Amino acid sequence: MRAKVLITLVAVLAMLGWSTPAQAIVNGQPDNGEHPFVGQLLFYVPDDGDSRFDDPGAWFNCTGTLISATAVLTAGHCTYAVGLEGESTTTGGGTGSGGTDVWISFSEVPDYSLLQPSSTYVPDRNGERYQDWSAALDASPEWLEATANSHPEYDNNAFWMHDLGVLELDAPRQSTQFGELPEQGLLDSLVKQKSKLLFEAVGYGLEGSKLLSSTGGDTRRKAQQRLVNITGVGGAGGGISAKFSSNKGKNTTGGTCFGDSGGPIFLEPTNTIVAVTSYGISPTCADGTGGYRIDQADDLDWLAEFGLTP
Repeated sequence: MRAKVLITLVAVLAMLGWSTPAQAIVNGQPDNGEHPFVGQLLFYVPDDGDSRFDDPGAWFNCTGTLISATAVLTAGHCTYAVGLEGESTTTGGGTGSGGTDVWISFSEVPDYSLLQPSSTYVPDRNGERYQDWSAALDASPEWLEATANSHPEYDNNAFWMHDLGVLELDAPRQSTQFGELPEQGLLDSLVKQKSKLLFEAVGYGLEGSKLLSSTGGDTRRKAQQRLVNITGVGGAGGGISAKFSSNKGKNTTGGTCFGDSGGPIFLEPTNTIVAVTSYGISPTCADGTGGYRIDQADDLDWLAEFGLTP
């Protein structure tokens, strides 16, 4: 589940059902600098709507992981339909990839003070909001601009099937740490020993979600989880999705929620990403994480086109 930006902070985009894209860390712990190569995405989708405005255009948040100096791994639904200088990438035969209206901050608490509150522009100045926000983000040394790419087989109507995306940064990001890609079939080889393994989700999403309220967000947090299965959730995603726990327990600390979409799920204690947060199983983020596996041949082949290999 990606999170919609309402003013200068993340707010929950209320959706029901398990097949809801974009998530955030529930319970968990502050990251405290452990994953400086995980960042928060802020992006503009001109085809989407914001109910407060008369004209289309909406802003969203997700999470992503730096896996090379110029590439960020995230979810496909966090890169699909991103605008190209304010224009649609899906109309007129567009594929929804190649948009440039996406920025990423690797700060533990990203700075939103540079953006004028959305309420300033309601109800008929949505275009002006885009112009002002994109100019402020372009001028910021913290927020890095990128080009959004979704898996070539990504389908927004069945996002969980190929929910993988890559951001190509306009300029290299200097880092001493990077996320690492898994070997093909890694989770298949680990599932029999799942009770002995821990995984760690990292993201900037909400810390709690109810139908009419939410808490937290816009701060990098982490949570240790268990692998539940690799057979999917709700009758879909078998073999391509993995379910991870969200409840506190022995050695586990929580799960994901709105705003964590695209964030990494690491095999502890490594930087190897076995999946990206893809979908939620309940609107209260209490029933686990649906992770899109990236240890599959088609995903690794596509990532290799960007020069990214395990």
